[in-house]
Amino acid sequence: MVNPFLAGALLVAGLAFLIGAAWVGYHRYRLHQEGWWVGSDLPSSPGRLLRSSRWGLVGRPDEIRQRADGRWIAVEVKSRPAPSTGPPFSHRIQVAAYCLLIEEVTGRPPPYGLLRYGDGQEFRIEWTPAQRAELLELRRELAVPYDGRATPSPARCGRCPWNAACDRAAV
Repeated sequence: MVNPFLAGALLVAGLAFLIGAAWVGYHRYRLHQEGWWVGSDLPSSPGRLLRSSRWGLVGRPDEIRQRADGRWIAVEVKSRPAPSTGPPFSHRIQVAAYCLLIEEVTGRPPPYGLLRYGDGQEFRIEWTPAQRAELLELRRELAVPYDGRATPSPARCGRCPWNAACDRAAV
C-alpha cells in the first residue's frame, strides 16, 4: 500500500520540477531568439568595453548577443518597469550609442538594439540612418563648449550642489 502523503509529496515535487524546467526552457528560447551570448556586464565579470576613437565614445552594454548572421546586438537592461509612454529619449539614445560602437568595433551595423525593462517588456531600437543621424547630431551639440545660456532661478539654484561656486547663481 502506498502512503497517500508520500504520493502527494512526490506529485507536488514532480510538478514543481516540470514547471521549473519549462520556465528555464522558455527563457533560453527567448534569449536565443536574439542570438547567442557574447558577453554581459556583471559586477563579478565586467563585460566587453567598446571604444570608438573616431567618435570619442566608450560604452559597455549590459549584454551583447550574436545573431546567426554574425551581427552583434546590444541589450540594455533597466531594472525599473517600462514607462507607459514607451522608452524615454535617454534610454533610446543610449542603445543607439551602443549600436554605433558595435558598428565601429565589428565593422558591421547591427539591425537593432534592445531595451529590456524589469517588468519583462522589451523594445527594439532600430538602427536606421535616421537614428544614426539623431545620435550624431546630439554628439555634435554636446561637443560645443558651454556658452553660459543657463537661466538661473532660485528653485533650480537652491538645489544645485555647485551653487556656492557658480558665478551665475540666482540670488
